[in-house]
Amino acid sequence: MNLTASNEGLALINILSHASFVVQLVMLLLLAASLVSWTMIFRKWAAFKLAARAAERFESRFWSGGNLNQMFRELSQNEDTLSGMDSVFVSGFKEYARLEKQKNIQPTEILEGVQRAMRVALTRELDYMETHLSFLATVGSTSPYVGLFGTVWGIMHSFQGLSMAQQATIASVAPGIAEALIATAMGLFAAIPAVIAYNRYSNDVERLVTRYEIFMEEFASILHRQAFMSKA
Repeated sequence: MNLTASNEGLALINILSHASFVVQLVMLLLLAASLVSWTMIFRKWAAFKLAARAAERFESRFWSGGNLNQMFRELSQNEDTLSGMDSVFVSGFKEYARLEKQKNIQPTEILEGVQRAMRVALTRELDYMETHLSFLATVGSTSPYVGLFGTVWGIMHSFQGLSMAQQATIASVAPGIAEALIATAMGLFAAIPAVIAYNRYSNDVERLVTRYEIFMEEFASILHRQAFMSKA
């Protein structure tokens, strides 16, 4: 069985090495796209996993009834490295503290400023979470067509060789057909994981954004009540 697998591997290598230049270029392009997309898939998986855990830790701390001022001071010490709900919270509370000190400002105006600051922070987080998703979408949508191009070219190359052959046999066209089918398989191999990952991570982005938005509304309500109490 091992000998058979070894022979099949050698046969595959022989087909690829004798494929036409265009088909080899297509295969190399698809292989590169697949490697890069898999790298992005694992990186985004780790990033979303960390983001979900960070959101759980923050919500647990936030709703534990601790002092918000103390929480803000601790988080703002590392403001440049903050992300997720930490960044949204710090941006909103900082704007609240700045506006609350102003005289002749209404609580509604404070609330609007806080919401704008948190919305800007959320936009930055959304931009970070969606990084490289467009690449996965591109790989998923274009790889089958790139593989199909290699397939068509391989079949054309095979029939051109057949037209110049004195005797038409299956052996004379089999290598060209084989390289064409390999190009199709590589296109699907690059596209399918990218499409699955794109759909999965797009859903993860939506869930995280919804989670952030719910927190923003609740936090804005808390600050709005504090603004009314301080201005009363």
